[in-house]
Amino acid sequence: MESRDVIVVGSGPAALRAAIACADSGNIPLLIDEFGVSSASGSTPIAGIAASIDEVDASSHIQDTISAAGEACSEDAINRICKEAVNTLAELERWGLVLRRREGGLPHASPMPGHTTDRVTGCGDSTVREVTKLLEEQIIKRGIQRNADNLPISLVSDNNQVRGLIVLNIVTGEILPIQAKAVILATEGYQGLWSSSSEGPGTGNHLAISVGIPPRGMEWAPKHPLSTGDYGIHIPLDVLGDGGRIRRENGEDIGPEEVLEGEPCVLDLRTMDAETSIWFRQTSSRIKDRIGIDITRDVVPLSPRVAYTTGGTPCDEFGRAIFSGFTKEGLPSQLWFTGLYAAGRSSHSGMHGERPLAGNLLLEDLVSGKAAGEHASAWVLEEQFGGSQIIENSVTEATNRIIALKEDGGMPVGQYASKLSSAISSLSNSKEAALTEIRQIKENRITLTDHSSVMNSEMLEALRLEGLAVVAEAMIASR
Repeated sequence: MESRDVIVVGSGPAALRAAIACADSGNIPLLIDEFGVSSASGSTPIAGIAASIDEVDASSHIQDTISAAGEACSEDAINRICKEAVNTLAELERWGLVLRRREGGLPHASPMPGHTTDRVTGCGDSTVREVTKLLEEQIIKRGIQRNADNLPISLVSDNNQVRGLIVLNIVTGEILPIQAKAVILATEGYQGLWSSSSEGPGTGNHLAISVGIPPRGMEWAPKHPLSTGDYGIHIPLDVLGDGGRIRRENGEDIGPEEVLEGEPCVLDLRTMDAETSIWFRQTSSRIKDRIGIDITRDVVPLSPRVAYTTGGTPCDEFGRAIFSGFTKEGLPSQLWFTGLYAAGRSSHSGMHGERPLAGNLLLEDLVSGKAAGEHASAWVLEEQFGGSQIIENSVTEATNRIIALKEDGGMPVGQYASKLSSAISSLSNSKEAALTEIRQIKENRITLTDHSSVMNSEMLEALRLEGLAVVAEAMIASR
């Protein structure tokens, strides 16, 4: 059985930053990636990164974030993360991130909805891609092992302490146990509930829920105003600070709020100048390829969709996964699920509340990933491995789970996905009906038509759907 001090689960900026921080603190982790190298570079480009570039301090950024997040936010988390923004951006630049520049050499800062001053910077619509590529280079430089095409199936734990991880090697079909002192969950969110499992399978959320940690912050699933509905395109908010305009059908300029309220609106990018348009070529190309619209000549119809999620495993300032329990003296307290950490879209720090401020999603990914990696690296030094027998038992359970998928009498993958989508759609009408439907879906077993073990994409989809159903039940129940 392979043993590692720290395992980082994920492929995006939060996971990569956690692995780098862990390595820089003296402990080389193992990175488990279900999608493959560079897969996260194609993640939805919601916005750049917010940082108080032209301000004396982060106080205005903090207040803007609190205003956007509402009463459900954690002001402590907002203070901590916003104050790290400038240093985080400077670190990325030292590593080679090529930002948009303005006259004088400072990073370009765009005016954005919700910000009282120009504060969002980046690389146009390629910010997530460029940051991910940069962090992947740093991963390689530090000699961090990355096991791609490995789908995490279950966390192994006993007495509220992590003991390891069970993964499925997608290429070979093998079920592999990995013993660990600490596991950092930093995967994509669960936005796949509103689209397809590959868009956001919520793997980190599923793993944490499965070991008994109630998620937080799932009562909100904010929609992205610059989405194009069934075409699956999410346009970065940065365009609104670079000449893009949201307009009513009569041509009147309006803000994102009207779009989110359901008013028919279009996005007009015809006023963007040539110098600015260079930074949004990816957006222009995707709209042309999928919708057939030339943004230099025509407007883009908008239909808001869920493009990201912010709820997940509750965690403290060090990224430690916490849950409500009791001390040895019998007093109620927030306890650490020992050895388990969460970062980025797998976590819930309270940073975003009801609605994230533009540029804060990527910022939290980086800050929370770094915090979790640093703490985990130091903590494991004094810890011992354990749980060998329970890990072996978990391998047997995972094997039986795979065998069950190959038995007749269950529901086809496509039907399961359709029913799950239907339940999520009914949520707007009745929480109780949606919850009942989800629980009925979970009682059904999925049956595969492809029984092979090697590169079985149908099996991968089935396992992700089962995980999303667990996340969906928790999400609906929290409302």
